[in-house]
Amino acid sequence: MGTEDRAAGKVKQARGKAKEVEGAARGDTKRELAGKAEKNVGKAQEKLGKARSKSKT
Repeated sequence: MGTEDRAAGKVKQARGKAKEVEGAARGDTKRELAGKAEKNVGKAQEKLGKARSKSKT
């Protein structure tokens, strides 16, 4: 499960960063903030995956 969380976290980070950049370029603050939030969720999920991987070994 740790590897899956890490991979999903990376995907969320990339998707969030894309939304953040798009929102900033268009002047859409709501989309920019949604992107930042998704990026942070992805970071947390990646850290959770790393912790789960370490606890299994």
